[in-house]
Amino acid sequence: MADFTSFGVLLIFVGFAVVTLSLLTSRKDAGVKGSGVVMIGPVPIVFASDAKWASLALFLAIVLVVLMFLIYMV
Repeated sequence: MADFTSFGVLLIFVGFAVVTLSLLTSRKDAGVKGSGVVMIGPVPIVFASDAKWASLALFLAIVLVVLMFLIYMV
């Protein structure tokens, strides 16, 4: 069975590497749009650069909250 702690730490380092590489290779005039969700317990905090991405992030946050409740209730 895989050690999930090691896998989680590996995913964190891979995430940092992807963000660092994207920052190094991005152009300044690219006009990047995006969004994000911060989960603090069952409460999602959604942030975005425009309404389209905010609605997508809100939908994904709702899916995450429902999945979390389903996992913890079973």
